[in-house]
Amino acid sequence: MTQFPKISLYFIILLICLSCNNNVKKDTPKTEKWVNLLEKNSLEDWIVKIKDHPVGDNFNETFIVEDSILKVDYTKYNDTFNNTFGHIYYKEPYSNYKLKLDYRFLDDQVADGEAWAYKNSGVMIHCEDPKNIGLEQGFPVSIEVQLLGGDGENERQTANLCTPGTHVNIKDELVTEHCISSTSKTYHDDQWVHLEIEVYSDSLIRHFINGEKVMEYTKPIFGGEYSSESSMSLEGQPVKSGYISLQSESHPIHFKNIELLELD
Repeated sequence: MTQFPKISLYFIILLICLSCNNNVKKDTPKTEKWVNLLEKNSLEDWIVKIKDHPVGDNFNETFIVEDSILKVDYTKYNDTFNNTFGHIYYKEPYSNYKLKLDYRFLDDQVADGEAWAYKNSGVMIHCEDPKNIGLEQGFPVSIEVQLLGGDGENERQTANLCTPGTHVNIKDELVTEHCISSTSKTYHDDQWVHLEIEVYSDSLIRHFINGEKVMEYTKPIFGGEYSSESSMSLEGQPVKSGYISLQSESHPIHFKNIELLELD
């Protein structure tokens, strides 16, 4: 049997160990760093803007946090909504990220809420800065992941797309229609529904309901219905980043497990 010098055998073993170590490093996935946006169990990291009220005024305590659930609550409205559409914004803007949360509709709509606002809310992405929103402005320029609940009888998709002050491309065609239905199922009653959104700046955005992709679009730009004074000069330009907000439109809704993963 051929005898290898001891020094050669040592180097062979060393090379094998280094090779194995490199393979382990290549195959080990990066740990995803999801951030809980309700980690403080309060509104400390959030900014409220409600129509006809200044930024920071949480009129009638519309938004409250209890037991790590962000609630849109109308207890103090005395059955009068008066079109005071509201939004609550996380404190900083993002461009590339994944967002996930659970939501459910419950109780009754405020008496004078619009008929179309029955079990209607939304997650707004790429929002304009809440500090720039006008006192009487009802909706931020943004891309809305519209959330709808079923009425117990009719089909009503959720995680739809609405475009206040924006346009998008679907299948390489510019779409200027304000709202486009997703392919989701209808969810009745007060069950929790899991929503995920993937946002890749101005290149690609996807909506998922309970793990199933239900909407995909590309190339969001400024323009169209509900444009604000600050966004009119940007018409036609790409929408690459912005704030994330949750909506109040007259029907109580709860949000929980709100988590965000920033992407490279």
